[in-house]
Amino acid sequence: MTDDSPVSPRPRYVPSFKYILMLGALAALPAVTVDMYLPSLPTVAAELHASHAAVQFTISAMLLGGGIGQLVIGPFSDRFGRRLPLLIGISLHVVFSILCSLASSIELLIALRCLQGFFNAAAGVVAIAVIRDRFVGSDAARLLSRLMLVIGVAPLFAPTIGQAIAGAWHWRAVFYALALIGVVLVAIVWRWMPETLPPKARRTRESTGVLRSYGALLRDRRFIALAIVPGLGMAVILSYVVGSPFVFQEEFGLTPGQFALLFALNGCALVGSAQINASLVRRISPARILRVAALVQLVCATLLLLVAITGIGGLPALLGALWLVLGTQGMIPPNASVLALNDYGHMAGTAAAVIGALQAGVAGLVSPLVGVFGGGSIAMAAVMLAAVAMTVVVLLFGTTFYRKDGWRSPA
Repeated sequence: MTDDSPVSPRPRYVPSFKYILMLGALAALPAVTVDMYLPSLPTVAAELHASHAAVQFTISAMLLGGGIGQLVIGPFSDRFGRRLPLLIGISLHVVFSILCSLASSIELLIALRCLQGFFNAAAGVVAIAVIRDRFVGSDAARLLSRLMLVIGVAPLFAPTIGQAIAGAWHWRAVFYALALIGVVLVAIVWRWMPETLPPKARRTRESTGVLRSYGALLRDRRFIALAIVPGLGMAVILSYVVGSPFVFQEEFGLTPGQFALLFALNGCALVGSAQINASLVRRISPARILRVAALVQLVCATLLLLVAITGIGGLPALLGALWLVLGTQGMIPPNASVLALNDYGHMAGTAAAVIGALQAGVAGLVSPLVGVFGGGSIAMAAVMLAAVAMTVVVLLFGTTFYRKDGWRSPA
């Protein structure tokens, strides 16, 4: 299948730093919404009389809502352009952030977080679609990797900011801060974000056309395999995210401030590897980087589980192994997403929605297993290893990357 967009070929577009920063801020909104709330998890559990698994599900519910939201918002953006769904989605993120701050039970908070995720999914899916509107191949992979710098740096500071807000006021004030962030993003999009999908390039079919588009994507085994990989990668990160407050604050006795600092240091591994990837794709194809990085991460995740089980080296060894797992993560989702989108520029929003929905859905289903299996370091490491192993299995059976001819092929 080839890109039959009526606006192809496009003139080469060179993004400015301000443009990258804006797209990165949009793409980072769901992650910031998760991470700013993280240090408050134990407090929320105590105040709302909830179990660890239940309070962790407030994160998973947001991801599941985001997955459904992307499936709706992606085709909407292909039909009506990128700006309108973005403005509507972020505006409703503001509304549900305020409602989350008023939740009186864990069940209500879970439901509201699900709706919050549904609407702020617009930020992520539209940011990726905008990239595909203007870039393909290695150019797109480089831009996605640069976005990882913004996407990664914002959540690095989010737990520290969230802890400061919760410490000075209350955990509910964190949601007022998230609402304020949404207001700022709406103003930025309204003022500075251009429309990248002109009317003549929009898909004007009704719902049956949308279903046919999804059907075509779902029948493409290679696309589905590559689209699942970012979801498994997010499952790796979210298993760490939902488990780490309890592992490091309760199992190892770190203070909320120490945890926030540790979270930032681990995030540097993710951001750094994404920037290395941005340089590598200038000389090495995204496919070759992806298949090697997945195998290296499998080795590192195995080491992490062994350290968690044996306790050898204590906290420093656990942190070192965790840093290695996260340090390979930045080379996997950007390349998988670019390869998946390559043949679908004519319906980039719909294709990006499938990737985003799988990313949120897979992570939302896998990450609660950390709490189900006890919430300790062994549970966290085991779930992370399982997600990494599934990445290799999906690439093995869904693509030619690990076949004899695949190793020699650049794509």
